[in-house]
Amino acid sequence: MSWGLISEMGYIGIQTTNIEASVWDATQLLGLRETNRADGTVYLSASDVHHELVYVESDVDGVDTFGLVARDGYALRAIRRRVEDEGFQIISERPRGLGIEDGFTFVGPENFVFEIYIGMQQNQASFKSFGPDRYGHLNFHPKDVTGMMKFLHRVLDFRLSDVIGDDFAYFMRCNPDHHGIALVKGQGTLHHHAWETQSIADLGKLGDRLHKAGRELIWGPVRHGAGHNVAAYYVETSGAVVELYTDLEQIYDDNRDPIIWGQDENWWNMWSSYRPEDFRKHGIMPVVREPKNLLR
Repeated sequence: MSWGLISEMGYIGIQTTNIEASVWDATQLLGLRETNRADGTVYLSASDVHHELVYVESDVDGVDTFGLVARDGYALRAIRRRVEDEGFQIISERPRGLGIEDGFTFVGPENFVFEIYIGMQQNQASFKSFGPDRYGHLNFHPKDVTGMMKFLHRVLDFRLSDVIGDDFAYFMRCNPDHHGIALVKGQGTLHHHAWETQSIADLGKLGDRLHKAGRELIWGPVRHGAGHNVAAYYVETSGAVVELYTDLEQIYDDNRDPIIWGQDENWWNMWSSYRPEDFRKHGIMPVVREPKNLLR
């Protein structure tokens, strides 16, 4: 169910200097499956679509693309007009990679790149092993957090679910999921991409896999106040954080007023006031690929 022009979160694209290590993390730690690879790009998925995570081989580690699914062809064209009216640079008039029927890509505020699309190919998993059910949301830290919030609302029809402090953080939704995009004021980085699983037990199994690999959780499990999800976090090879979560709040009242939290009120963990001091220091910067290098 979606009231606006964007119906769901689509995929996260990341540039990585060690693509095989990144793919290993995604398949052996998180539990995604590889669906395709071509020209230095690897596509991975948790659900029955062509991709929900894309790694692009690069000489830098950084954010490549935020992929968002338009409700239909009309919505795709409407967003295209809004992007033009706002004066944002369109860097591709057609899908940049494999598995997508139609779409366009533009450079949004603070150099974050968005691909708006429809018609992703299905890719049915032959069987279900461990791993999440789907890609759920992302969290990034723009310098102008209120400006980014207004852009997501004005151009892409996202709505506010929770507001944290004054010009500090916003949780925004495009469908009943409490948030598809969370914004926290910061240094212009992607902090984490998040994946929905069925049970809190899966978070424990993730911790076990990390331990066997000589890695560790950097926080969690925790029960967030904003969104109510139970979550655990680790750092992947690129430097981005990965969240595995369950039990996210669903909002079926399209006109529900946002919940307001004080910045120092405990919106981050209903089980404890503890937060790792370096948790928000992780993340990767956006990197804009030149049009001549885009997949055709």
